[in-house]
Amino acid sequence: MRPQVLFPLFADVTRLSGIGPKLGSVLRRFLGPSVVNLLWHLPNGIIDRRHSPKIADAGDGLICTLTVLVEKHKPSRVRQQPYRVICSDATGEVELVFFHARSEYLIGLLPEGETRVISGKVEYFHGKKQISHPDHIVKEQNAESIRRVEPTYPLTAGLTSKPLNKAIGGALRLIPELEEWQDIVWLRKKKWPSWRQSLMTVHNPESEKDNDPQSPARARLAYDEFLADQLALALVRKSQRSIPGRAFVGDGALIDRASAGLPFSLTNSQNQAIKEIFTDMEAPHKMMRLLQGDVGSGKTIVAFLAMIKALESGAQAAFMAPTEVLARQHMKTIGPLAENIGIRAALLTGRDKGKARFEILDGLKNSKIKILVGTHALFQQDVVFDDLGLAVIDEQHRFGVHQRLLLGAKGKTPADMLVMTATPIPRSLMMSCYSDLDSSRLTEKPAGRKPIKTRVLPVERLDHIVSRLRAAMNSGSRVFWVCPLVDDSEALDLAAATDRQKMLDSHFPGKTALLHGQMKPKEKDQAMKKFAEGQVDLMVSTTVIEVGVDVPEATIMVIEHAERFGLAQLHQLRGRVGRGEKTSSCLLLYASPLSQTARSRLEILRNTDDGFVIAEADLRLRGAGEILGTKQSGLPQYRVAQLMEHRDLLESARDDCKLIMEKDPQLKSKRGEALRALLYLFEKDSVIRTLQSG
Repeated sequence: MRPQVLFPLFADVTRLSGIGPKLGSVLRRFLGPSVVNLLWHLPNGIIDRRHSPKIADAGDGLICTLTVLVEKHKPSRVRQQPYRVICSDATGEVELVFFHARSEYLIGLLPEGETRVISGKVEYFHGKKQISHPDHIVKEQNAESIRRVEPTYPLTAGLTSKPLNKAIGGALRLIPELEEWQDIVWLRKKKWPSWRQSLMTVHNPESEKDNDPQSPARARLAYDEFLADQLALALVRKSQRSIPGRAFVGDGALIDRASAGLPFSLTNSQNQAIKEIFTDMEAPHKMMRLLQGDVGSGKTIVAFLAMIKALESGAQAAFMAPTEVLARQHMKTIGPLAENIGIRAALLTGRDKGKARFEILDGLKNSKIKILVGTHALFQQDVVFDDLGLAVIDEQHRFGVHQRLLLGAKGKTPADMLVMTATPIPRSLMMSCYSDLDSSRLTEKPAGRKPIKTRVLPVERLDHIVSRLRAAMNSGSRVFWVCPLVDDSEALDLAAATDRQKMLDSHFPGKTALLHGQMKPKEKDQAMKKFAEGQVDLMVSTTVIEVGVDVPEATIMVIEHAERFGLAQLHQLRGRVGRGEKTSSCLLLYASPLSQTARSRLEILRNTDDGFVIAEADLRLRGAGEILGTKQSGLPQYRVAQLMEHRDLLESARDDCKLIMEKDPQLKSKRGEALRALLYLFEKDSVIRTLQSG
């Protein structure tokens, strides 16, 4: 149960003074329901109101705080004209300008003949100094009520600065004194303030330095967040590791036969990954391993041999992919390899109905089907395995945690889990997102693969490109042409796949096909079959081909409006070619002018085909939140920490977490109890419940 001292921070925001139902609703949608969510909403800048010149010295465009005498009100005679109030001091005049003003309100606020302190941006208009809608207007004796350094915060529709500042001020008054959860020696070394003082400092900045991610207060709070996150992952990992698993131990004969039937030799990194996976599977605990591999590095083969390992012990295996296209592609690889050694594999998708579906489900129940490849259809309730031992999840970031658990729970004991991604993950993201998983990396391409030549060209050279394609296709090349949209859009000046296919078909009659996500499954299959079999030589597509399309004869990839794609996506698309022994090329077409970020992305892609180098660059350019691209990715939504700015702190927090778990895994010491409060503050309640349940 949450400590009583934290109760005020987890009350509804409407419990704060001045927060009514309407404002409360906006705050709940924007930040979250509790008072604590306001504390984690940090300023992104400041307004410095300490400049208090005479009117004559108030410069154009500056925020000034002026002490003035109210001289005269000049109401507007025309509705569209503003209401003006003339003010002065010994050195000159300034006009206060109000649009859509109520006269009676302004007369009460600014009585003629009285002194007022005003603060706002000074601007020149027709040679006169003016302040439009001053931020503050107070009596001289109340001048201290104007915050001389005012924080600015990110806002949303229906939320302005004043009520947000008031709400955050109310939240700050509720911050309790808590026992320190950080190591005291570490705190002294870093010269960090306490948690409470850190929050007070970041919400009451004295200068822009206080908003710097490396300022003591911000760094302290970032470290707190990293530590809470790492502790939560470590406790989840500990909980998972405590689940009794199954030791897969066979005589190795089936694996030897499967290995002998492979059409190529395994790379060193494939062999290493297989060794790591087999070691996990032979242990009596549930395997939770992530297999990372660049495009074309051979993850499917590694997964296949892992499934054979499970089969040797009499179990079944499942292989789940996020799309039907990808599931069919994997079945195309796995099916023949399994058949060669007398193993029955089957494919199950949402498309399978009636008798065909019944036969698959029956085969699973009586264990005649040993390997099931499929989509989301695999974790449906009527899909019952006789003895599921291993679940392989491909492109794992496309699935939610709950979905993965549903599939793993179909075993007599919780199935071993092997999750895979073709999106190489930078080390810092690995630490922040996947500390609960063991990890294996495939860093080599299969023998015979040649580097892909990448060129960056303006879209204005379209005629030249079409001419070059004609020569290549006449020589037997097949071409992917990727567009970002299916149909033309008035909002975005982008090439539509449908229009581009019509244009290209006019140059290459009968040699083009179209593939996009809005097509019916049968239409997709027919289009891909035509392309794979060489009935057509040019496939115009949307990003539906990003994963799962494997045509070794395809040697040219054209990506139109490449500047609109992320680095990881461009790298994935490029990886659809270069799968055979012929030299392949990728043409990145862009529309001018290019932003600096877009130019950097294209240059990086042109200079390297190393997915891990590209992933690191993508992290620098876009940040953590977009690397894997979906809400189900498991990426942490950091409130304070900034992954690139604080990555050294992440490593330290991870090391600290390891020591804590070694010394006090149940968090029962004095520091452990304080750390429980930290977990609650970052809303890791489920982890605390896991601890309490043992």
